[in-house]
Amino acid sequence: MGYEHIITMIGGDHVGEILLNRPKQWNAFNTPMASELDSALWEFDRDRNVRVILLKGAGKAFCVGIDVSEFPGKTALEYRDWIGHMGKALITIGQISKPVIAQVQGVAAAIGTGLTAAADLAIASEDATFGLTAINVGLNCIGPAVPVSRSVGRKRTLELLLYGDMIKAQRAFEIGLVNRVVKGDELDQSAREWAAILARKSPIAVQTAKKAFYMAADMEYFASLEYMTDTVARLCTTEDSKEGINAFMEKREPVWKER
Repeated sequence: MGYEHIITMIGGDHVGEILLNRPKQWNAFNTPMASELDSALWEFDRDRNVRVILLKGAGKAFCVGIDVSEFPGKTALEYRDWIGHMGKALITIGQISKPVIAQVQGVAAAIGTGLTAAADLAIASEDATFGLTAINVGLNCIGPAVPVSRSVGRKRTLELLLYGDMIKAQRAFEIGLVNRVVKGDELDQSAREWAAILARKSPIAVQTAKKAFYMAADMEYFASLEYMTDTVARLCTTEDSKEGINAFMEKREPVWKER
């Protein structure tokens, strides 16, 4: 499928890349790019050649938020639809079966921070900065704050949401917003290698783990444990589980089934 504001590619390592491609606008979200990102996520989720999705931004920034040129002149209902459309990918990332890794450089503000938090994993360059900045223009980032709160907790999220300050990559790592921080000139290689390692795991095991994690997150404690037990029991009956055990015993690399 052809896109105007994003670029997609699939490598031989089963990693699919989605590149936000409005570098002159620092990858600010406009309506078409929001649609294209959501479509690309679902497209990769259906593609059997893709096991891991790497989400990147072209140029100097990951994503600085929503393009304010689209802001003026809407009714409350139109704003509701517009904001919901812009934040669609925050929902989709959690709904699709393939894991998504955010690769962040430069500024990741507002929905850029939301995408980082919504991604299943995130790796950032040392120069990356993050923030829920809309409060500074009389708005707020309450949408992106939802995935951020799941990563860093209530009080840290409220501080980001209410003050609108930017934080550096190391601080983002310390509070749990990103998993890894690397040197800027090592970001591309490190992110790709990290994604490729995950893509070598059993696809059904990885996808089952992601789905089960999100399903259990809002369950009562004992119900979540029971759900996890049932999930693992079903996984034990798959060909990949048998292949994995046999490969371990035979000291060889497993050959996973496509999924």
